[in-house]
Amino acid sequence: MHRRRLLTGFAAAPIAALAGCSRRDPSAGGVLRFAIANEPRNLDPRRATDAVSERVNRLLYARLVEYDAASRPVPGIADFEQLSPTRWRFRLRDNIAPFSDGSPVRAADVAATYASVLDPATASHHRGVLAVIARIDVLDDRSVDFELEAPEPLFPYHAGLGIQPARLIGNDHGFQREPAGSGPLVLAHWPEPGRIALRRRRDGQVLELVTVKDPNVRIMKLLRGEVQMLQNDLPPELVGYLARRPEVRVERAGGVNFSYLGFNLADPATGDLRVRRAVAHAVDRGAILRWLFQGNGRPAEALFPPEHWAGAADLAAHRFDPALARRLLAEAGYGPARPLVLSFKTSSDPFRLRFATVIQAQLARIGVEVRVQSFDWGTFFGDIKAGRFQLYSLTWVGIRSPDIFRYAFHSGALPPEGANRGRYVSSDADALIDAAAAASDPARQAALYRALQHLLHQDLPYLPLWFEDQVLATRDGVAGYALAPDGAYDGLATVEVG
Repeated sequence: MHRRRLLTGFAAAPIAALAGCSRRDPSAGGVLRFAIANEPRNLDPRRATDAVSERVNRLLYARLVEYDAASRPVPGIADFEQLSPTRWRFRLRDNIAPFSDGSPVRAADVAATYASVLDPATASHHRGVLAVIARIDVLDDRSVDFELEAPEPLFPYHAGLGIQPARLIGNDHGFQREPAGSGPLVLAHWPEPGRIALRRRRDGQVLELVTVKDPNVRIMKLLRGEVQMLQNDLPPELVGYLARRPEVRVERAGGVNFSYLGFNLADPATGDLRVRRAVAHAVDRGAILRWLFQGNGRPAEALFPPEHWAGAADLAAHRFDPALARRLLAEAGYGPARPLVLSFKTSSDPFRLRFATVIQAQLARIGVEVRVQSFDWGTFFGDIKAGRFQLYSLTWVGIRSPDIFRYAFHSGALPPEGANRGRYVSSDADALIDAAAAASDPARQAALYRALQHLLHQDLPYLPLWFEDQVLATRDGVAGYALAPDGAYDGLATVEVG
């Protein structure tokens, strides 16, 4: 009972004022409006780094590869095959939609897109992973070969860039505001910050993305009929409120975006495995999911969910055991005479602050004083990249490729070279990452990645937390939108409004 009081006390939100909202025609003006928390910043897939831009770009641009339910690469607009350890061929499929300017998609466009990423002048963040490309050979209008510097069995994972017209790339076209792709949607207009309209090619349906940062205001707009759809970025108590509204339908689907608690292993306190294990046994993830998230998620034991082809389904949870946590702290030299004080950095998002406060309360039970420090996103993320933290929490979004293990955990990936922000250095982990990346047999590769995840579970550079559910709220009359496990907006290609 105490646990429930502790967590539900942080779940209050100003929703009472929403009850009096009026209703309007959900299809007013023939435009389907989708409220989002943040505006896309860059509609050039070579340069986009924020999640919203990448989700919109998936609708505007077609890609050589897509992913199946187990996150394996499958043909997108091209079939592919490995001709040798260092050579991959992609052949464009029939009936590919043309670019939005009417020109056909050719192999030369594929080559130009990837060559531009490799050009330092483009300043693309994809350049690092694509640096393995030694040469791009256009064989004919439909076929292109990639010759690599070294064997790369995971190369198809790097073939997910949106393809752009070679002619416009050569003219230094401003794709960031004037996208030109061959995806199912095109840009209709971008009249002002916070409002962008897309037009669906097959039927001309206009879909407007409206940026509304405050979740309470987004919900009011939904109830008033000013917008017809919301996806994610809502506190769980507001999701529950919407589920009780007769004019709104709420759908949930299991997610794959991985939330974790990160440790700084270069710090004297959090660098001690006994301290990290104590934190792992003191955090009651089940209670947090049940009461703070109101059941909208599932526990995670590794970065990939069990259904991923390289997932480690046999990992045992770090059980909630405060007594064991206290013993581990005592072994590390902490106790009443020498209390452990840790800083926990987080963003200024109200819900993330609530979560940090819950972690603070749970660690207080084992005698650890947690000092929560919240910052605007830029300052917070800058501190994390620079290693100025002891504890922090973040979420990896839309991760499919096992290359993430090199990027996040290899000793050669310390910032700014990679995202090993916790300064985790392990020769055993490096060896497993290198061996898995070089393995050509998929079964052998999966076994090595599972062994790596067992090692990470033991060493705890991250404490895995959960995979949050994907949540969709729509007005009456909206149908045909399928929630994607990673929160993509792909359902806008199929959604209908009655």
